[in-house]
Amino acid sequence: MKISGFSFVRNGDKLYYPVAEAIQSILPICDEFVIAVGKGDEDDRTRELIEAIDDPKIRIIDTEWNEQYYKKGIINSIQTDIAMQECSGDWLFYVQADEVVHEKYLPVIQKRCAELLDKPGVEGLLFKYMHFWGDYQHYHAGHGWYPYEIRIVRNLPRVHSYQSAQSFRWFGHYDNPRQEEDTRKLAVALVDAYIYHYGWVRPPHLMQNKRRALDSVHWGREKAEDYYAKAPKYFDYGPLSLLAEFKGTHPAVMNRMISSMNWQDKLQYSGKPNRFRVPHKHELLKYRLISAFEKYLLGGKHIGTFKNYQLLKNL
Repeated sequence: MKISGFSFVRNGDKLYYPVAEAIQSILPICDEFVIAVGKGDEDDRTRELIEAIDDPKIRIIDTEWNEQYYKKGIINSIQTDIAMQECSGDWLFYVQADEVVHEKYLPVIQKRCAELLDKPGVEGLLFKYMHFWGDYQHYHAGHGWYPYEIRIVRNLPRVHSYQSAQSFRWFGHYDNPRQEEDTRKLAVALVDAYIYHYGWVRPPHLMQNKRRALDSVHWGREKAEDYYAKAPKYFDYGPLSLLAEFKGTHPAVMNRMISSMNWQDKLQYSGKPNRFRVPHKHELLKYRLISAFEKYLLGGKHIGTFKNYQLLKNL
């Protein structure tokens, strides 16, 4: 059995993505790791940070991002596909540049891949998610944040990255996988492991820069630049007391980033949200009531959330 890891990134260093940590977190169970590194700004050191890992299993593909595909995040799925199509494994393990896997889950994941290898009906593996917010001690446990997502897929030529690279689908249009009218969800099995998502953990000014970069590839650069020229320079995470507290341990590869956290004084740990800004979804009474209903009456099961997969039972 061969497992290939893959990802994509651009300006990961200057936008505070833990991309080196993401790669290192799954590298022990991967036979190779392919990453598409987009040409970034002159002051970005992403490629150098990946090279510094100094592991022969890592292969970098240098790419140029075409602004023609900046709408709806399509450029993200194109870059994901570039890396995925260079993988040679039986299973392809995808981690985004802000996703890290705890080392305690690696044996579980590897064992799950082995036991499902000869079951061709299983097209992918579904992971649980932990979405951190603001710092490394708070995370989203409420409604509106995806609790599961596909992160391992079988190496099949018609499996492609879907939409803005959040997930994967089987595409009928082999020559043009961006045509979504002939797609279907993948049949997946659950793996008892978490993806630790750190996409919303960075200094407030860099969080705002990251949002500008993401909105550029969803709205188009001109619209995003116009919007953020008038927006505050610092992202307001709001009162962290509205979130769940994390009591566990973080992946060992995150120790350096966690120990260097220096924006505690810019966070709000209690009180009420700033009424002069657009509230975050989890601050709204409607979603707080839905989250409470899911937690206390449904045992944590989410209702009304979009599921981009077909979960196979009894596997």
